[in-house]
Amino acid sequence: MTQIHSFAPVGNAQARVLILGSMPGKKSLQQNQYYAHPSNAFWKIMGDLIGAHPLLPYQERLAVLKISGIALWDVLATCERASSLDAHIRQESANDFAAFFARHAHITQVCFNGAKAEQSFRKCVLGKQALPPLTFHSLPSTSPAHAGMRYAEKLKAWRAALKP
Repeated sequence: MTQIHSFAPVGNAQARVLILGSMPGKKSLQQNQYYAHPSNAFWKIMGDLIGAHPLLPYQERLAVLKISGIALWDVLATCERASSLDAHIRQESANDFAAFFARHAHITQVCFNGAKAEQSFRKCVLGKQALPPLTFHSLPSTSPAHAGMRYAEKLKAWRAALKP
């Protein structure tokens, strides 16, 4: 299996919400962009909720996230994975969340983009790194692999978690 590395976090000191994925998939790693797979619903959801539409250039989408008080990162710094599927993740190593939250003191809410992100956070971060008081939200994965839920249902769950 190949060892892969996550991206740097996206956000600014005014961020209030952190959205966490598990690890970028192959398409995202190839393009060096969060949620680059065209069938991933993340940018469509962000477009519907805050105006970070998938047709905007990537840097503009990131700017809309920042203006909206949303930071974006992945739980894992490195892992081994043979495909883009979260089920294939092995040898997990977490990002440094203690340092991240020290630089992003206004974040009080963490939203997990899918079950694997939450599982990895609970396994590799909680109780192992010093964290501020946080509220956690489990959200349906925006991945095309999570096809058992309709887009409208995913959007409703994401809207409820990200409401001001």
